[in-house]
Amino acid sequence: MTKSIHPSDIGTVILACEAGIGSSLMSVNSLKKKFKAAKLPDVKVIHKATPTIPKDAKFIICHEGIKGSVRIAAPDAVIVTFKMFFNDPVFDKVVKAFVEGTEIAES
Repeated sequence: MTKSIHPSDIGTVILACEAGIGSSLMSVNSLKKKFKAAKLPDVKVIHKATPTIPKDAKFIICHEGIKGSVRIAAPDAVIVTFKMFFNDPVFDKVVKAFVEGTEIAES
């Protein structure tokens, strides 16, 4: 069964990466801008390197190539993956779920 989470249950959106530098930081900033443009500036988006993800994290976005490592770091989290660091449709899908108040399914 696919895990899902309602946006109201997400305190912080974690965008995870392997090392904490580079493209993923730009993805965090892009996601923050998308939330602001959707008139949701209070959604907290943070960046974490995989080894620093809290075990009790609820919702994580990461590149599909590191999902296994992210799952080990946060076994109970809903994990949504993307393929492209920029303009991946997943980012818009997550923002839309917050706007509409609909469940976000793991991918």
